[in-house]
Parts: sequence; C-alpha cells; structure tokens
Amino acid sequence: MNTKKTDRKSLTADIVSSIEAKLSDAGEATKKMKKSIEKSAEKLAKKLAKLIEKDEKKKAKPAKQDEKKAKKEDAKAKRNAAKAEKNAKRTANTKAKATAKAESKPAAAPSTQPAQTRTKAAPRPRTRATPAKTSTAATGSSTARKTTTVPTPEATTGTEPDKTE
Repeated sequence: MNTKKTDRKSLTADIVSSIEAKLSDAGEATKKMKKSIEKSAEKLAKKLAKLIEKDEKKKAKPAKQDEKKAKKEDAKAKRNAAKAEKNAKRTANTKAKATAKAESKPAAAPSTQPAQTRTKAAPRPRTRATPAKTSTAATGSSTARKTTTVPTPEATTGTEPDKTE
C-alpha cells in the first residue's frame, strides 16, 4: 500500500511540474494558481491510480481463474482416480467371490429329463351372487336390461347326470 501512495505522489509531482513549465512560458504563476494546480494534480493522480489498479486487476483476474480451474481439475482427477481404484477393487472382489462359489458347489450332472415347464392353471369362471338389476326410471328407457346367468363350474365340466325320460 505504501508503494501506491508514493507512486501517486510522484505522479502528482510530475503533473505539477509539467503544468508549471507550460505556465512559465506564459508568465509568472501566483501562489493561488500554484495551489490550484497542485489540488487538481492530486485529484488527477488519484483517478489515474485507480484506473491503473483496475487494469492490473483485470489482467490478474484471468490468471487467478486459470489457477482455480487447474486446481479444480486436479482435485477432480484425484477423485476420479480414487473412484476407479475403488471400482476395480469391487469388481475384483465380486469375481473372486463368484469363482469361490463356483468352486465350492459340485458340478451338477447333466439331467436326462427335460426341464419341467410350469403350466398356468385355467382360470375359474366367476359367479355372481346376485344378478345386477336395472330399473327403467334409472336408465330412462323402457327396455329393461336383461341379466345373464353365468354357468356354474358343474355345467362347464360336463359331469352332469344324464336325464333320460
């Protein structure tokens, strides 16, 4: 911070000397004029110093961002390497367990019978306890809905006793 102040003071002194040099050609400057020149030079030096700092920060900012990106990528690479190592260990362990299981189980002799396939049982017909009734008032039509009876399982099996007359 000390160097900024000294830089500003030297810049102020340079501005004052150059202005006074130009004024000396025109004539002698009074004390009031000199004070006014010094104040203006200080203000100008402050503004210029701020602008210079801004430019330096802008130039330094991309370098910092690149540095941050590099650190992030490095950390990401380390994490990915750790994950890859962990995954490799896991797959090695699962392969080892699979081979251990295969070795511990005796090899099954090939069967001469074909594998049994499971057949799905035929669905039972549904029977209603009470048939649905519709009224003519509810439907708004004069034709009543006909109810159908679902055959009982005895009727579908064909095991009814024959009725002969």
